[in-house]
Amino acid sequence: MEFLPEDIENYVLRHTEPEPEHLYRLNRETHLKVLQPRMLSGHLQGRLLSMLTHMIRPKRVLEIGTYTGYSALCFAEGLAERGEIHTIDINEELEDMVRPHLEKAGYSEQIHFHIGNALDIIPDLDDPFDLVFIDADKTNYSNYYDLIIDRLPAGAFIIADNVLWSGKVLDENEIKKDPDTEAIAAFNEKIEVDDRVQNVLFPIRDGLMIIRKK
Repeated sequence: MEFLPEDIENYVLRHTEPEPEHLYRLNRETHLKVLQPRMLSGHLQGRLLSMLTHMIRPKRVLEIGTYTGYSALCFAEGLAERGEIHTIDINEELEDMVRPHLEKAGYSEQIHFHIGNALDIIPDLDDPFDLVFIDADKTNYSNYYDLIIDRLPAGAFIIADNVLWSGKVLDENEIKKDPDTEAIAAFNEKIEVDDRVQNVLFPIRDGLMIIRKK
């Protein structure tokens, strides 16, 4: 679902910093070679992720769901000195595409790429993380949140993607029949009532929930 009229969307993109050349190439290759390229963060959301990391200046970022590496590269732009990113994806078939782009962009030393189930990998990663990005299988959003929230220091941020789920979160029939929609709706409600955090849902692309641990 497109949430903005096309002319407004185009205007927004024209008045947003262009994506760097290495991200443009990755964006194009993803659309040419990978199924469901809509999963890519893309120009507008990618620039927002970069802006947020420049504001936060995290030393350690955890990304749950690498896909083709676009968002990881956006986060890398705003890392603190000697900062690092741990990014996890279960799809090993994308590794041969992702790693060359990390190297060409000059971030292969800062970005640690893990292949496997995030629920198994995260417990073995050292604390703390200043920023966590959740953009993986929707049915585990609440599980990922539960796994990390108590390990984050006060002031840390969590960003969850796709929390509007193409508008399906407004449809009770979709929530009842579709496990992904049900999981996203439950996650949104879970965050809203969690007094440990402050949260804002941004209607950018498919919805970004920005969460700050108090």
